[in-house]
Amino acid sequence: MNDHPGKSPDHLTINVTRRDDPISEVTEADAFASVRKYPEILVRGPLFGLAEQRRGERPRWRLLGEMDAGFPQLARDELNSHLWFMARDDTDDRSVRRSLLQAVARLETERADDLTAAGVRYRVVRADEFARIGGGRLEPPRPTDVDSDDWDILASDPSRTDGFVIDHAAAVGLAEGLNRMGLVSHAYTATRFPEDVRADSQRALRTHPGVVMLPAMFRVVERKENSWSMVTGQYPTPQGARRSLVYYLKEFLPKLDTVSEKDLAVYARAADKFAGRRKPDELMVRGRRFEVVRIERMMRIGPDGPEKPRPSDVDDDAPSKIHLSMDDDGNVIPET
Repeated sequence: MNDHPGKSPDHLTINVTRRDDPISEVTEADAFASVRKYPEILVRGPLFGLAEQRRGERPRWRLLGEMDAGFPQLARDELNSHLWFMARDDTDDRSVRRSLLQAVARLETERADDLTAAGVRYRVVRADEFARIGGGRLEPPRPTDVDSDDWDILASDPSRTDGFVIDHAAAVGLAEGLNRMGLVSHAYTATRFPEDVRADSQRALRTHPGVVMLPAMFRVVERKENSWSMVTGQYPTPQGARRSLVYYLKEFLPKLDTVSEKDLAVYARAADKFAGRRKPDELMVRGRRFEVVRIERMMRIGPDGPEKPRPSDVDDDAPSKIHLSMDDDGNVIPET
């Protein structure tokens, strides 16, 4: 029985297109080689962020920010600030400002994951973060991943997530298409996940059957005997993660009282040697093994767009008032 006669809905369509340009061919070959070498996936858990849907872009959504919040309320607070600053700085229209401030007021008291302000629909969205693994190692950056050469630890690379268009039916290459097809049925099944988490994951296969891959990100992890622990946040390029490791060794560790002066000197020398190599992805120092790893993020898509937080997602923080009150004319009201 065909539930969708004719054209399939966008959230069920994976449009695979062959691209003949040399760069695409090399990228595709690189992706296939990496999947063969790192065939399994290791799920870390959910990340949360914001998406907006404007009238002319429906049914597509567009990401706002970096999609890196560990809890839903952090993303709601991010939306609260986004709308408040829009009301203060981006409009002279009293009715537009009033609509924005009404949404802010709602976010101060409600766990609102879907709301409309000034004609734009906003949503707190969810994605699963995972890394590929093979032969006991997490996947490092691929040769074709976007990268830079800047070793300035205060430098930053352009975001590849902020502004990303969530379009399930957009044309993709064969490697990404097969990757998405392989992840369509993926759910949390390991017993280390609580029962309600596994149940919500299975339910999402029905409510949000589509899958979109967000741009790859990069982190530094520390390899332990039977596990890995995160050392840094996520970065849009491998070089960003490498810079963060140098910062961790030379700037962060000296702030800890638990590290001796002798060890700090060893870490600093190791960081300098690391920065002297070309695109290094591994560092051993003082018995610790640091690795730059490639992170993927999978977002589930349903008939109404990207998935919102699940009931079982950890969400302990309560909404609160973040900014001062503002009137419809844009005047910030000091606290008395």
